[in-house]
Amino acid sequence: MFTGIVQGIAEIIAIEDKENFRTYTLRLPSAMTDSLTLGASIANDGCCLTITSIHHDEVTFDLMAETLALTTLGHKKIGDVVNVERAAKFGDEIGGHLMSGHITCTAKIIAIAQTENNHQLTLALPTDFAKYVLYKGYIGIDGISLTVGNVVNNQFNLHLIPETLARTTLGLKKVGDEVNIEIDPQTQAIVDTVERVMLQTGH
Repeated sequence: MFTGIVQGIAEIIAIEDKENFRTYTLRLPSAMTDSLTLGASIANDGCCLTITSIHHDEVTFDLMAETLALTTLGHKKIGDVVNVERAAKFGDEIGGHLMSGHITCTAKIIAIAQTENNHQLTLALPTDFAKYVLYKGYIGIDGISLTVGNVVNNQFNLHLIPETLARTTLGLKKVGDEVNIEIDPQTQAIVDTVERVMLQTGH
């Protein structure tokens, strides 16, 4: 499990691609390397990946076909950066909301509005998932726990504070970029349950 509070930004320094399979290596921030072990989990732009190799601050992961199909990680290039968070330990403060590291889908940034004190992103989701995104609800964006702003059809916006822009990759994003989405599982469960009950009762 993860908290959605990004602990650092890591650069991709090596990539090896095979058919429906990718191995890549990150250079982690030094503050995140203490007591790292093989098999441990680190969220990469919100996607839970397992460490397969450690060499000082260089950490390697394998990306399976499902990960490549559902996330943005298959499109990353050497020199790109990702948000990283180590798995939460029992007793850790949950500063965001509990996240599994299982990406639901991707969304495209369709507008960015910047003023002196405000940075707003507008994103478009695949229509099938729009019903799970609710005003003032939680959502995971590239591993960041954020609160949803206005929602219209399959589009929603996010209001980003300077701290989020400084500590994550969101300040680097451009219109047309895609981000990984993790839908809040509690919201999804409630929506699916209500839909099922309404179908059963004929409403």
